[in-house]
Amino acid sequence: MTKVPFLDLSVQHRAIREDLVAAATAVIDSGWYILGGEVQAFEREFAAFCGVKHCIGVGNGLEALQITLRAMNVGPGDEVIVPSNTFIATWLAVTGVGATIVPVEPDPASHNLDPALLEQAITARTKVIIPVHLYGHPADMDPINAVAQRHGLKVIEDAAQAHGALYRGRKAGSLGHAAGFSFYPGKNLGALGDGGAVTTDDDELADQIRLIRNYGSKKKYEHLVKGCNSRLDEMQAALLRVKLRSLEQGNEARRGIVARYVAELANRGIEVVEPLPDTVSSWHLFVVSAADRERLRTHLQDHGVETMIHYPVAPHLQPAYAELDYGGRTFPIAERLQNRVLSLPLFPGMTEQQVDQVLGAIAAWRP
Repeated sequence: MTKVPFLDLSVQHRAIREDLVAAATAVIDSGWYILGGEVQAFEREFAAFCGVKHCIGVGNGLEALQITLRAMNVGPGDEVIVPSNTFIATWLAVTGVGATIVPVEPDPASHNLDPALLEQAITARTKVIIPVHLYGHPADMDPINAVAQRHGLKVIEDAAQAHGALYRGRKAGSLGHAAGFSFYPGKNLGALGDGGAVTTDDDELADQIRLIRNYGSKKKYEHLVKGCNSRLDEMQAALLRVKLRSLEQGNEARRGIVARYVAELANRGIEVVEPLPDTVSSWHLFVVSAADRERLRTHLQDHGVETMIHYPVAPHLQPAYAELDYGGRTFPIAERLQNRVLSLPLFPGMTEQQVDQVLGAIAAWRP
């Protein structure tokens, strides 16, 4: 039986291999590998893509969020509101600067942070809200920003999965005070290694992030703050510039596959997690929800379809956060989702035969 992989990056890279090799060769021949012309060019191009003034390339998506929090002077004694349903990096960024995590439950339909629950989570110590555009579906930013404005809070988008997503006509990365992106290889815009970026319209914040990412230095061997080493390197920037040119095309390919999936899933006891109205998802992941998730996963595996779970254990249940005490409070929506969600194969370059095989497996499913 032919196997349908969950993700196959080689297909995408084969189509642009010559351009990638040319870009890599140019970097090798340049003799300049850190914070040079390729990083500067990518930062300009990705800022323009997102519709913002600044893009600052950093080492990875986690550090994009963490450095932004540092640049906003968030630290011990401060509270940061995060979704209870997200990849652990969102939480790690907060604890990485010594701040306190305040989880807020997701909306059960969208799986994104529920704006209606924000107000009750805010205290005198709250400084930042970090909504996540989970699966590439934009969070409901207008009410989130309205709450933040009323309370004088900053908003940092976790846009790690949302390259090219739109919220009411505006790109992810332009919807808060700043946004953190990941260029992990499996992302819609993925490097051939690690990488990340912060986008913002705030000149002062951008300057501070640039300072922190480079050892706290603007001038060699002069260090104004206790910075870190988190710099998008020249090679990854060059490769990302090549891949940025086909990002929208890749996102459209994802949407075409999604349209076929959704049509077949109707009335099969499998719920599709879809984006909000007035938004356009980047469809980083195609996530469904099923009461008998493990039986569905086994069924698909038996039909040669590889799946993944995003995410099987909510952050508050991870051993890494065993010390957190929420006074007996639980997060039942996040816990319910972790037992129901399943991600189906979705990537640019999927063949018609691969999509047909997934659809055939779904057609054979009996709830």
